Amino acid sequence: MINVYIADDEVWITLGLKKLLEKLDMDVFVVGTANNGLTAKEEIELFKPDVVFTDIRMPGLTGLELLQAVSEVSPETKVVMISGYAEFSYAKEAVKHHAYDYLLKPIKEEELTRVMTSIVNERGEEKLEKSEEPYFDRVIDNVISEIREHYTEDISLTSLAAKYNLSMGRLSEMIKENLKVNFSDYIASLRIQRAKELLRDESISIQEIAEIVGYNDYFYFTKVFKKVEGISPSKYRKSI
Repeated sequence: MINVYIADDEVWITLGLKKLLEKLDMDVFVVGTANNGLTAKEEIELFKPDVVFTDIRMPGLTGLELLQAVSEVSPETKVVMISGYAEFSYAKEAVKHHAYDYLLKPIKEEELTRVMTSIVNERGEEKLEKSEEPYFDRVIDNVISEIREHYTEDISLTSLAAKYNLSMGRLSEMIKENLKVNFSDYIASLRIQRAKELLRDESISIQEIAEIVGYNDYFYFTKVFKKVEGISPSKYRKSI
């Protein structure tokens, strides 16, 4: 069910739009109408409809002012502006300020269908994304746990993406969203942190430490350590 609110000071426009919406092969319900912007704002805050159709010119609050008010009192609501040719430039300006779309008077059924179909499709995508969120939360928790357990091994973004049936790009985004660093930087930070702990034990050579934390190339380990800590492993050891 898509709840719709209509604000227009011309009664025939309101009635005509309501009838057009009812004709569409969609699950649409008009929760309310108003002939001025102030009443519209109050009722939109109360009903929080999915879609608002509002005229550009109205008493109380103009359509542009109502657009701003809706973004504050019901931010999830999509606002579609209605205008005549004389106000066409205002309608385009409204779209720049996050109106969902605009329709010209007289409103044509095919144009209304286009707008409502777009809204229905977006709602479907949003619901799908929300239904996937718990799954992806579990996936990223598992990925991060696996990285922490196996960071000294030959672990790669490619192998993790394949294991969890994700694209490398998607997994990379998820890691960065959760950890605020990319995959390679996170691995490096874990390895260097472990290396710093091992450097306190002078019985272990720096070459051995490099291999323990996952770097077979001593010189590459030194380069990464210096990038993360600002000094070489040998200097760090001396400093402690």
